[in-house]
Amino acid sequence: MTKIFSLLVQIAEGTETQQVWNLAQGYFASIGFARVNYGFTRFRGSRSIGDPDDALYLTSGSEAYATAYFRNGFYAKTPAYRWAQQNEGACTWAWVREAFLAGKLSPDEAATVQQNAAMGIVAGISVSFPENSARAKGAMGLIADAGLDVAAVDHIFAERRDELLSVAHMLHLKLIQLPFPSRRSLTARQREALEWVADGKTTQDVALLMGVSAAMVEKHLRLAREALAVDTTAQAVAKATLMNLIFQRNPADIPIAVAAR
Repeated sequence: MTKIFSLLVQIAEGTETQQVWNLAQGYFASIGFARVNYGFTRFRGSRSIGDPDDALYLTSGSEAYATAYFRNGFYAKTPAYRWAQQNEGACTWAWVREAFLAGKLSPDEAATVQQNAAMGIVAGISVSFPENSARAKGAMGLIADAGLDVAAVDHIFAERRDELLSVAHMLHLKLIQLPFPSRRSLTARQREALEWVADGKTTQDVALLMGVSAAMVEKHLRLAREALAVDTTAQAVAKATLMNLIFQRNPADIPIAVAAR
């Protein structure tokens, strides 16, 4: 248990997405789940998670897997995704196998179960995190290593449920505080301009504070709006705040990436 406490502290004190992801991933791999998928959005609608470019996706899989699973929308057809959208908490995939054998899954869901089985994905655990916002949603899928069937995963979960969920929740809570490593990126000057606007400064004020012309401030704000795919500067401030892209300690340019490995 001391090791788990130490791991939780390391994750809580982490300063970079890749750092905390590697810490948690190492723990999950040590108990039989080397393959892990995580997703989070603050822009969920009634029928979708919103623009994929505004979401955070992390996976321990390959780039090809990340593209197929996340960006091509495979995840949205899986029964585990439906469960995560409708529930909070954690469960093993025993119910997926039972529902598949009983013919209770939709055609799309049944097809994903068969495709996963062809890739050796037959058992795992889903975690659906509680959120304060109706538009936010985070979830994680732990894929059991080869040789671990549904019964073996049920046994692991029964024995290590509390520590597993402690690591998962700490990871989630830390990740949503850090800048999103998504396709939305801002330069240092764009961030600075948005931060001054968020503080209530006028264009002329921002120009004076940044030591540039008003026209240059407008350019930085226009490019920030384009990068964030919004129409107004007020929307840009709100979106950048939700994605933790402004008012960060020691900010650095956020690289364009679909997933961290």
